[in-house]
Order: sequence, then structure tokens, then C-alpha cells
Amino acid sequence: MFVPPDLYEVREEVVEVPGEDVTPHVIEPSYGIDRMIYAVLEHSYAEEVVKGEERRVLHLPPRIAPIQAAVFPLMNRDGLPGIGREILEDLASEGIVAEFDDSGAIGRRYRRQDEVGTPFAVTVDYQTPEDGTVTLRDRDSMEQVRVHRKDLPRLVASLVRGRTTFSQLMAP
Repeated sequence: MFVPPDLYEVREEVVEVPGEDVTPHVIEPSYGIDRMIYAVLEHSYAEEVVKGEERRVLHLPPRIAPIQAAVFPLMNRDGLPGIGREILEDLASEGIVAEFDDSGAIGRRYRRQDEVGTPFAVTVDYQTPEDGTVTLRDRDSMEQVRVHRKDLPRLVASLVRGRTTFSQLMAP
């Protein structure tokens, strides 16, 4: 890592210590993990206005996001929560840290996950039991695409690891 010269000072200092000849050999910069975490958070946080509504987003890279995907049943009935929990298990089996949320309106659930930096959201809706597809949403672009449920764990893992981009999914 490169540290620009305006962030440190180099100086020579002569100190007489009677009876000992000392050559310093340890550099102790005051640079703890908290400063690095603060820098990541500072550069990742954004407030933007979307359709007249303020949106707070933590644009963490998917690989370091504490929650990598969120699973939302559109409604809390008709078997949608059960399908959502199965999808949650499928994602976990692929090594994806995922969270299930079935409380409140779907838009508010998206906003909550945007605020904590969750890069991808999966919505289980009434089309899911019919054809096995779910809606996958990207936090940064807010774009959505329908994908087959069986492909979802592999696809989200590829997105998290940077092998695939969401814009590639949007291409015909």
C-alpha cells in the first residue's frame, strides 16, 4: 500500500544516551484497524434521491458485505415464506451469507438492506411457484432480472466473487 508523503514526516534526531549506543529499528505508525474500517465506510456511504425519496446506501463490495443477499417473500402467505426459507438454505450451501426478511412492505425491506450494504436481494413472488423463477435485484443499479431458482445460488456466488457482473445478466 502506498502512503503519500503528505501523511507522514521523516526526520533525523540525535539523542545522546550516556553509556549506550542505540540504533532505532522499529517504526510504529499509529495506524489501527479502526482507521481502515472508517475509511472503507466513509468511501462506501452515499445518500441519493430516487423518485423524490431519499435513499441511504452502503456501497460495500459484495465480497466484504456482512450480508451478501437478502431473501424476501412478496407476501407472508400462500407458501411464499416457505419457498424463501428454502432459497435461503440453498444460498447458504453455496457459501453466501444471506438473511430472510418478511416484515413490512417490500420497498422498505429493500431500503433496509441498502442501508446495511447488502448487494443483492431475491424476491419470491406469485410467479415463483408457477415457473420456478425469482426476481434478483442489484443494490447499486436497482435493476432487477428474473432468474430460475435452481440457478440462483451459483449465480449469486459468481456475482459475489466478481466473476459475473449484474450488467452481464441484463444483456439479452
